[in-house]
Amino acid sequence: MKESAADVVIIGGGPGGYVTAIRAGQLGLRTVLVERAALGGTCLNIGCIPSKALIHAAEAFHGVSGGRETPFGLNVQQVALDFARTVAWKDSIVDRLTKGVAGLLKKGGVSVVAGTAEIIDGKTIVVAAADETMRVRARHLVLATGSRPLALEAVPFGGNVISSTDLLSLKDIPGRLAVAGAGYIGLELGIAFAKLGSRVTIIEAADRILPLWDADLTRPVARRLAQLKVEVLTGARAKKLTSDGGSLLVEQHGETRKIDADKFLVAVGREPCTSGFGLERLDLTMDGKFVKISDRCETSMSNVWAVGDLTGEPMLAHRAMAQGAVVAEIIAGKRAAFSPMAIPAVCFTDPEIVSVGLTPEQAKAAGHDVKLGAFRFAANGRALTQIDDTGFVRIVARADNHLVLGAQAVGNGISELTSSLALAVEMGAVLEDLIGTIQAHPTRGEAIQEAALGALGYALHA
Repeated sequence: MKESAADVVIIGGGPGGYVTAIRAGQLGLRTVLVERAALGGTCLNIGCIPSKALIHAAEAFHGVSGGRETPFGLNVQQVALDFARTVAWKDSIVDRLTKGVAGLLKKGGVSVVAGTAEIIDGKTIVVAAADETMRVRARHLVLATGSRPLALEAVPFGGNVISSTDLLSLKDIPGRLAVAGAGYIGLELGIAFAKLGSRVTIIEAADRILPLWDADLTRPVARRLAQLKVEVLTGARAKKLTSDGGSLLVEQHGETRKIDADKFLVAVGREPCTSGFGLERLDLTMDGKFVKISDRCETSMSNVWAVGDLTGEPMLAHRAMAQGAVVAEIIAGKRAAFSPMAIPAVCFTDPEIVSVGLTPEQAKAAGHDVKLGAFRFAANGRALTQIDDTGFVRIVARADNHLVLGAQAVGNGISELTSSLALAVEMGAVLEDLIGTIQAHPTRGEAIQEAALGALGYALHA
């Protein structure tokens, strides 16, 4: 068996793992990254990136389909979508980005091993690669194994019951799509396929869609689902498939309904990948099903670190990447900790939703007296020129010193406002900072300044 040694060995080449590796390489650490599938992990290959490509294609197609005439006179009578080309285009983006990650790892001097890692102890792993088995000893072990779709016991994956991974790999658009779960994954993909022409039914156990999000933010999404003729069943649970596999039995308010579909997407959440690589050989303290870590991403074992979905909520790629950079710097002897003021979350539905920091309810529950300011896009020039004035920006600040505690927004394309909102919270901005920041006109970003003005009682355009 081939043997080697490294300063850092990382299991998992997703956002958390590859960023750890790139930064470690930049800092001069001998680094080995082991990935059994494709660099970039779920996010780049079968999650964030391909789903956003599909969402964009679906919106473009829907925007000109059906022979509808726009207010500014555009009337398209005949529209066709070559879905095979759509899939090829999506895959080309993924391929370009995965090659880019590989290039960055090479530039950083990282040794990338394609194979399955097996932990022997906190210092040693064995990797089964295609042509050889090797043993790698390391001073530091970083766990970045990510997560996988959570299955429903009553409706297990297989046949026409698919995960988001399977849905993004379809070669044809299903005529009828049933989606179990109205969280961000289920709604993002459900809306996209509704725009592509599928007849979509959403099934959610809670009493409203996006139950973990602020209800004020989700109402515009609910209205949009109705416009798209998406059937939404709340307070409903998927019970089982019929014997022929063509229908799903759903219990709602004590009654059983039968939902016919060609594909049944189960999108009820994700769970950390904790099996299949020898994690049980480590004496790690767990936090439920997640690996417990400190604010330095340390586990309970010396020189064993963990980042990303394996370490708990929020299970977001940008959280994993930030953690990865912190771990690499600590290993290299730098002072660092993972202690963000807020981690932004974006739901790429129609309309999009952004949340950073505390919502009004969370701020009040934390004991703060708050000032709230909201500005609707109905009074925003840029929104009107885009024929989509749905939504608003809302700022949450302390009443005493005007410190910005959080910000939320819902509207077309407002994911691009996330950086400004997150920076305001992270840098400890006060309302006067947002008011004093001159926003370009006409942009949706002007709503940030107007919301801050509104919190102090003198919005200019409201």
